[in-house]
Formats: sequence, C-alpha cells, structure tokens
Amino acid sequence: MVSADELKYWVAFSGIAGIGRVRISQLQEYFGSLQDAWQAPEGKLRQAGLDSRSIDALVTLRPRISLDTEMEKLERYRIKVLIYEDPLYPARLKEIYDYPPVLYVRGNLPVQDEPCLAIVGTRRPTIYGRQVTEEIVTDLARSKITIVSGLARGIDSIAHRAALDAGGKTIAVFASGLDIVYPGENAKLAQAIIEHGAVLSEHPLSAKPKPENFPLRNRIMSGLSLGVLVVEAGERSGALITAHQAVEQNREVFAIPGSTLSPASQGTNRLIQEGAKLVRNYTDILQELNLTIVAQQADIKEFSPVDEAESAILKQLSSEPNHIDEICRRSGLTMPEVSSTLAMLELKGIARQVGNMNYVLSRRGSGG
Repeated sequence: MVSADELKYWVAFSGIAGIGRVRISQLQEYFGSLQDAWQAPEGKLRQAGLDSRSIDALVTLRPRISLDTEMEKLERYRIKVLIYEDPLYPARLKEIYDYPPVLYVRGNLPVQDEPCLAIVGTRRPTIYGRQVTEEIVTDLARSKITIVSGLARGIDSIAHRAALDAGGKTIAVFASGLDIVYPGENAKLAQAIIEHGAVLSEHPLSAKPKPENFPLRNRIMSGLSLGVLVVEAGERSGALITAHQAVEQNREVFAIPGSTLSPASQGTNRLIQEGAKLVRNYTDILQELNLTIVAQQADIKEFSPVDEAESAILKQLSSEPNHIDEICRRSGLTMPEVSSTLAMLELKGIARQVGNMNYVLSRRGSGG
C-alpha cells in the first residue's frame, strides 16, 4: 500500500493534463517515487520522458497546488482515492489499455467479481426509450447486475433511477471532479447513488466538465462493465462513442432496436447492422454474458379489480403505451372516472404513466 504522504502526489499528478498511466509509470521508474518526480526540475522531467507540453503544464500548476489542502478537501467530501496499485481498484477496469492511474470514489464500489453493465443513450429519449430502459434496468437490477452510466440527462438518468427504484446498485461516472455534479439538476440523484452504489471520477476536485472529458469518461464506463447496452442513439450520438470504445476493450455491445422512422433509433439500428447484439429483454443480455437469470415471476402478483371501472381500464392496458383519451374512448368511461381509476392503479403498482398521459401495464400487473 502506498503511504498517505506519497498518495498526495498521485492526487497532484492526476490534475496535470497529459500525464496518464504511461507517463506515471515512466516517472515512477525514473525517479523511484512520485514525490521526487513532483519536485524534479525541468531537465530531469525531460530526461524521464515527459514531453514539453506536459512539462509546461506541470511547471505552471505545481506552485499553485497545495497538496495538504487537496487531501483535506477529499477527506471533507468523504472521497476515497484509489491508485491502480490498490487492491480495491476495479480489476475489470485495469484490463483496458488506458485505465486511469487514479480514481476518486464516493460511496461503495461493487466487490471485484460482481457483474456490471453500462447503459447509455440519447439525452432526449422517446416514450419508447424511457419505457424500455425502465423495464430492462429493473430486471437487471433485480438480477444483481450493477448499472453503470454517466448521470447525463435522458437515458443515463432513467437508468440510474430505475436501478435505485428496483433496490439495485448503480455507479455514476463523472466527467468532472466529484464536487461538481453535472448537470446540476441531478444533485439529488447523485446523492441517492452514493447511498446505494458509488460515484467516481478520474478527475481531481474542482475539475470542470470540459467537452473533451466526456469521451474519456465513457471509456471508464465501458471498462468497468462486462458490456454496454445502447438504448436509443441518433446518428451522431455520444453513446455510439461508448459502444465503439467497448469494442476496442473487448466488451460486449448490445442495442435496442427501434423504428426505422425514428431519428432516436438510427444509431442503435446501425450498431445492430454492424454486429451489436439485438436485445428484446434482459434475458438476452444475461444469456449472452453467461449470467444467471433470476426469475421475476415471484414479483408478478395476481390482481383482482375491485370494481367495473378498474376491470374496464385494465382491458385497455398492455406493454404498449395507450393515451388516456384512447382509454376513455374504448372503455366508455368518462374522463374523471378514467383519471381517478388510473391514479389508483398507479398507487397499487398495476399501471404506470410513461409520459404525455400515456399509460402501460406495469410488470407487477402483467400476471393479472
């Protein structure tokens, strides 16, 4: 184990642009310790193999960084620092070529052999994308699969929330320091993830979410996981970058098929053309990864309608979204009757609104 005194130099170097795993190894080999490397003059740094750009960044930032202050801030935020030599550093992540030399973690990472799956997609999902994500993530989480995503708007956030709602674990990978939640609207979600999983980053505190950080974040998401599921992605979606990184990392790539007319499914349909595994439900993923399928039948309970209104509305609900106006028309009930009955069915866990007053039969109610 690295000493606490040496650890702060790992933290210091993690904030220097251009110094990653390879450069850290070079510095360790040449100087014997990162402390000596941090204090070395420019000439020695050049002899150790650093390029001029990295040397300039180090020389410029070195006087501005108070190492003790940085460590105190990490302790205040209850952030653990894992270097790649630490036995708690995720073993699966170390399989990729450009794994980060330092990880910052709040919460609890899964034990080394627990399976993880990364889920990514558009920031503007359709009702279909939202519904599919919620259903598949719910089943995966109940099957003890840790859900990894990037806390972005859209599919990422839906996946994190669905995992938490199912009582499962989830990991959010930041493109910034862990003291900066991006987007800010997900601050409460990030706190819930810390309590039931972990948030992590390769960036030190105060690092802003720069555009170039997002592809770097994505490689960590796929690196932590056995595979990547792309739910909805347009032709130029960042989710496709994650899928291609997964291929390079020898990870499985899964994709949800969508309408050929939907812009949100153009990227996923193309991934399937290129060889991604087409996914209909969670069992397709578990079978491909040779993981145990946990039967969900115990969660599907028989439901008996309490009155004619519930009975009439249940006949109109399925896994396909149905608008409340259509439910009114087909059931013959008034809007107030349908609205109040749907609200009661939602409370019972039988019906679920998937957006814009469209309703589906929930998983729990599918046995009734």
